[in-house]
Amino acid sequence: MKKVEIISQFIEYEDVNELSEEDQKLVVAARQSVSKAYAPYSRFQVGAAVSLENGVIMRGNNQENASYPIGLCAERVAIFAAGANYPGVKIRAIAVTALSDQFLIDKPITPCGACRQAIAEYEHRYHGNIRLILVGETGKVLVADTIKQFLPYQFTAEDLKVKTS
Repeated sequence: MKKVEIISQFIEYEDVNELSEEDQKLVVAARQSVSKAYAPYSRFQVGAAVSLENGVIMRGNNQENASYPIGLCAERVAIFAAGANYPGVKIRAIAVTALSDQFLIDKPITPCGACRQAIAEYEHRYHGNIRLILVGETGKVLVADTIKQFLPYQFTAEDLKVKTS
């Protein structure tokens, strides 16, 4: 038996004003998108914005459904929109934020497991890391250089290949 330790590293900022101009622009786009989310059931609106290598910013927001499992998270909406509209163009970064009319979100919002896996797929697809910029309505900001900081053991295409001895 062997004990394995996993360490995640992030950069933590006190607020968005400490971010670079480019990262602040991406957060602004995510915040603009959050207000357009369709979240009548949870009343927890999430907005995401992805920055592409060609300079384009694609937005997404959560889209709920009365049958909860068929809704989509903001991160996947933005990533899939980028993949559909700009196939072959690498995603450089994604900003994620949230808003609720029930309470103040004063800490960074992290992607759910399904979104982490989707981000991992795009890192593998384009052979490069995607920076994550995670914010709430107020408060600290978390920045990670790759989804591996959140999802160290990823399911990839390699796992689908039959291995013969």
